[in-house]
Amino acid sequence: MLMSAAIRRIPLGKRFWPLADEEKHEIERVFSTEGVRRLVTALRSRRDDARVEVLDAAYWMKGCSSLGRLRFAVLLGVGKSHAKEGGLCLIDIKEAVQAAAPRHPAAAMPQHNAMRVVEGARHLSPALGDRMLAATFLDRTVFMRELLPEDLKLEVDKISREEAMKAARYLAMVVGKAHACQMSGSTRAKWRDEIGRNRSANLDAPTWLWSSIVELVASHEAAYLEHCRKYAMDPELVA
Repeated sequence: MLMSAAIRRIPLGKRFWPLADEEKHEIERVFSTEGVRRLVTALRSRRDDARVEVLDAAYWMKGCSSLGRLRFAVLLGVGKSHAKEGGLCLIDIKEAVQAAAPRHPAAAMPQHNAMRVVEGARHLSPALGDRMLAATFLDRTVFMRELLPEDLKLEVDKISREEAMKAARYLAMVVGKAHACQMSGSTRAKWRDEIGRNRSANLDAPTWLWSSIVELVASHEAAYLEHCRKYAMDPELVA
């Protein structure tokens, strides 16, 4: 079976490459399923019986986290007069790989990698998770979602200090609530007490938490650069 990363392609632009015939057929198959049609029509309150048509699709070269993985952008037309009625929909398809983090033996966890990602998103941010769907694409697990302007990643270097602090507070709240849902009431109380201890006079966070975050950021950057180096030398090493 041909894998996308190994196909010789002529770029359509900086980020998009043409599809192989096998990929075109698979996209047509996936978007003809009832589950995908329900997802697309549920978004933005579209008509339940609206027709969904694949207008265009391309292989999408994204960041280093997607190197060697399937990644597609698919433009859909929803409804009979989608061009006039604004019924266009851009879907992102991304391969889901095995989790690097260990799983607790007693935890109920989907074996399907994409289902695991979608289930995690529903717990972390229901507004995002409910707009996602797990599927199988060329025998590989993928998840898909509609791309909206508000889903763009934050460009921290382009926002003010006040805006950055508001964004950090909101994202911390989302992650905090997701973790709190996995704890009992007594465990949450212990964590709340622990977070309140060992605060310095000029830093509103425990010393151990601040040190851990700094170490984690440094470790992430080192691993990220090493991943890029390995892929540049031999893509098969990280495929």
